[in-house]
Amino acid sequence: MKTKILMLVVLMSMSVVMFAQPINREGKKSFIERDKVLLMNDGQRDPMNGLNLTDAQKEAFKQSMLAVQKQLQPIRNELGEAEARQKTLTTVEKPDLGAINKNIEKIGALKVEMAKIQAKHRLEMRAQLTDEQRLKFDLHKGKMMHNRGQREMKRGPGMRG
Repeated sequence: MKTKILMLVVLMSMSVVMFAQPINREGKKSFIERDKVLLMNDGQRDPMNGLNLTDAQKEAFKQSMLAVQKQLQPIRNELGEAEARQKTLTTVEKPDLGAINKNIEKIGALKVEMAKIQAKHRLEMRAQLTDEQRLKFDLHKGKMMHNRGQREMKRGPGMRG
């Protein structure tokens, strides 16, 4: 009798453990991933969404963004090389602090150059908007930076995508 009760308890406890596990991967998503899905479903993924841009504005923004990306690409490539060099400099058996510091300054200068180009582009885009569009554009800027920070934290420093 004790054996039957013991077997019953073991079987029930195993079934409870099995049902306690999430069946799909949805339950394992982080809060950030869930928020991202919600934002995409709300149609807020596109930074220009909700600005009610004219066709002329859309075309001007498209051309401007393409030009900026062409301008930033070589800088991004150089930044990637400098970050790879940093990894090499810091992982050698006898690291050269002077070379490491010089490379850090190079990385910083590249990031500053990219930020200046992006700020100029943003101001040029903003100048083409109406007052109402500008307000929405400015409000959306904070959300974009917040989401960008979350993505970079998730991917880790130095990873681009």
